[in-house]
Amino acid sequence: MTEKERNDYFYVCSLIEYIARQTKNRRRVIVEALGKEGVEKQLYDAEVNHCLSFGQVGDELIERYRIPDGDFDTITECKYTVPSYMDIGKLYSILIEDCAEPGKEADELINIFSSFISDKISDFQTDVYYQNPSYLEWSYREGHLLD
Repeated sequence: MTEKERNDYFYVCSLIEYIARQTKNRRRVIVEALGKEGVEKQLYDAEVNHCLSFGQVGDELIERYRIPDGDFDTITECKYTVPSYMDIGKLYSILIEDCAEPGKEADELINIFSSFISDKISDFQTDVYYQNPSYLEWSYREGHLLD
């Protein structure tokens, strides 16, 4: 993966996290709404869109893809410091780079955001987000959190 591609994935993962928080949805809801074509479009547009605010781009995508409000709020009642959407975006981009076959990164993005690991990472009442990225990678690959 090139440095530009890393930056594009980091941006799109952060954007997905941002939109999910704004709409109180599971991250899988956002990637399902975008679909593969929408994810690929956001990756293509990332170099330009990163100059815009996440709020502006997020609002446009919420409207364009008709992303409804949900009830998956893991932030309001959190007792601990919540990592930023960019911190989470970075974690997802690392997972994609570590797990994806070359040329299949967009598919892996969709798979990771649609898997159980995404809900676990989003539960900020636990320490899953703070775990070593290789632990998260192998938990994802195995389909459950490793002991």
